[in-house]
Amino acid sequence: MVKLNKIYTRTGDDGTTGLGSGERRLKSDTRVEAYGTVDEANACIGLARLHTAADHPQIDAMLARIQNDLFDLGADLATPDTGKPLGYEPLRIIPEQTARLEAEIDLLNKNLQPLRSFVLPGGSPASAALHLARTVARRAERIMVALAQDPAEHVNRDGIKYINRVSDFLFVAARVVNDNGSTDVLWVPGKNR
Repeated sequence: MVKLNKIYTRTGDDGTTGLGSGERRLKSDTRVEAYGTVDEANACIGLARLHTAADHPQIDAMLARIQNDLFDLGADLATPDTGKPLGYEPLRIIPEQTARLEAEIDLLNKNLQPLRSFVLPGGSPASAALHLARTVARRAERIMVALAQDPAEHVNRDGIKYINRVSDFLFVAARVVNDNGSTDVLWVPGKNR
């Protein structure tokens, strides 16, 4: 159970933060960067939801589930598997969360026309906001993959799959809110030469 009575503790004034394992790490540490960027993607989704709540309730409900899952992912990343007992069961992303996202992507994608060009972020405020969230999710994924390359670190592979699927979902959702892709802004290679 999370309990936050006091927002500032001064324990991070030295540039470190505590992981779920109790270990202190620099705030510039790759693991901290990973879960911080997941948090940033979550905040971007929150902004996107300001544009989806009224006109796209089905997508908004899906985004709400993703936001909750992203907190799960942050908890997963903030509690590295060190092999040492923690005294509690750490929260981990599980395959079922990714499977749910894949089913939702398939549901949304079935009414979209295949693309013949890359899509530029825009078309509608909701789409632009979803594309922004997508790019931040992709950055979180890149940082997680970099962290996983460190032999001293452990990253839940299901977490990497999940964040990859989040960005896929955000791309498809961005097209759906653009009138099922009809108002997508397409890239025209070399248009301004």
